[in-house]
Amino acid sequence: MYAQYTTMNKSETYQSLLPQLKALVAGESDAIANMANVAAALHEAFGFWWTGFYRVEGDSLVLGPFQGPIACTRIPYGRGVCGTAWQRGETVVVPDVHAFAGHIACSSASNSEIVVPVIRDGQVIAVLDIDSTDYSAFDETDQLYLEQIANILFKSEQCTAF
Repeated sequence: MYAQYTTMNKSETYQSLLPQLKALVAGESDAIANMANVAAALHEAFGFWWTGFYRVEGDSLVLGPFQGPIACTRIPYGRGVCGTAWQRGETVVVPDVHAFAGHIACSSASNSEIVVPVIRDGQVIAVLDIDSTDYSAFDETDQLYLEQIANILFKSEQCTAF
């Protein structure tokens, strides 16, 4: 992990990334472009197995920009870790996806996962999904910073396209 930031701990890596991500999305109104850059930056910095977004479209989450192996294209509301985070409107951290009831296995190599809802005007409009091949890869530090990252994506008034 921490592919590019090997001398930093997890918290320091996130702290270093936050201003870079804010600069990447500043002034850009296209949500897809912003999601693509955020997914790429997180994936490169941490070396996660899979890093990406699913967008809310009707009663499903639809695959958005991502980095990593192929993924499930659609996830129903309330299903799997992503659908559960969407339904609850809160971050879900799963130390062992094989023990999560209803887990959708897009890749058998994934062992832990964190899903952070992206909320705009009180509604979940997307989820940020990150998988690791390591068990218990995600903790409160990841949750804290990934929620901040999700907030900077679409809180901006200039980001209107979705």
